Amino acid sequence: MKRYVQTMDLKDEPTLIARYRRAHSREEAWQEILDGIRQVGILEMEVYICGARLVMIVEAPDDFQWDDAMARLATLPRQAEWEEFVAQFQRCEANATSDEKWQMMERIFHLYE
Repeated sequence: MKRYVQTMDLKDEPTLIARYRRAHSREEAWQEILDGIRQVGILEMEVYICGARLVMIVEAPDDFQWDDAMARLATLPRQAEWEEFVAQFQRCEANATSDEKWQMMERIFHLYE
């Protein structure tokens, strides 16, 4: 299994952060977005928050190709609308692509089995 870890900052405004949290809740998450994530082959996606900093962990099968999957995801129903919606909360350019918003992290430590 492959694991990807990315980070992004939100605008440091408590009201916006609260709205961003709600948008990602079980009750308010857009079903088309959840379906699209699974459709491109992602097995699990988690987003963690600390203040205005986000960390996203994505798990996918060994044969998963990140760039291909993200290009395909961008074409799926409501994905562009979702990106435009969440951009209001994110500290980035208004028209930034997902790859420009989320920065891939590099693993520098593990338990060296």
